[in-house]
Amino acid sequence: MTDEDLVIAYAEGSNDAFDILLNRHKSNVYSYIYFIVRNREMAEDIFQETFVKAITTIKQGRYTEAGKFRAWINRIAHNLIIDYYRQEKNEQTISNDDCDVDLWNNAKLSDGTIEDEMVKEQILSDVKKLINYLPDNQKEVLLLRYYQDLSFKEIADITGVSINTALGRMRYAILNMRRMAAEKNMILTMD
Repeated sequence: MTDEDLVIAYAEGSNDAFDILLNRHKSNVYSYIYFIVRNREMAEDIFQETFVKAITTIKQGRYTEAGKFRAWINRIAHNLIIDYYRQEKNEQTISNDDCDVDLWNNAKLSDGTIEDEMVKEQILSDVKKLINYLPDNQKEVLLLRYYQDLSFKEIADITGVSINTALGRMRYAILNMRRMAAEKNMILTMD
């Protein structure tokens, strides 16, 4: 069943339909939230609140995003993240280094020698540092595109900007990362 079929079934009383939607999208939604807030407890809270809002909206018959469930659920999460940052605007986010699980340096991505692994780890660490220096709007588009694998149309819907603005933010994110890498003499390739 498509997402839209499941939404209709849930609105008509099938709790199993929502369970399928939840299982289908929970990994992407949670990962998106966690990449932004960098706090496991806060990510779990926002994740739960995201699906509570979705349930409420669907049950009240206010869901009008036919064909766009994934973008819609991510937009709910996005708005809740913005609310979180508005409430906590003076606090810094937690570094990936403070987490129990390192999401950037994934062992599944490696097949090479110890030296290759060390180089890959350094590159990933450097990229992570560069991403953290980007303006929030550029960082968000980059994370949605590369880590959530969303289209620019979906990114535009989630962030509430035009596709051209989303594309521009991605372009500037890449240009800024290249500039910062050059200024810091970082080599981000395995040559």
